[in-house]
Amino acid sequence: MTDDSVSRILTFIHQRNPEVGELGLDDDLIDRRAVDSLAFVEFLYLLEELSGETIDPEEIDVEDFRTLRRISERFLAGVAH
Repeated sequence: MTDDSVSRILTFIHQRNPEVGELGLDDDLIDRRAVDSLAFVEFLYLLEELSGETIDPEEIDVEDFRTLRRISERFLAGVAH
């Protein structure tokens, strides 16, 4: 997990949903409604940009997006910024 990647994810979330407030690595993003369905495709593009990999929507699980920690483990492991 890189601080830069997490910072960019948090910036994305707060720009689109400023009411969400502070988020920790283990806060449940789904329960907090941090990313709505309209912004989800943009969120996937951000993760692809950060990871340098294409994300196949058929190979993801909602649990992959539950926390910042899980997002980092699933999509950003080994990414150096």
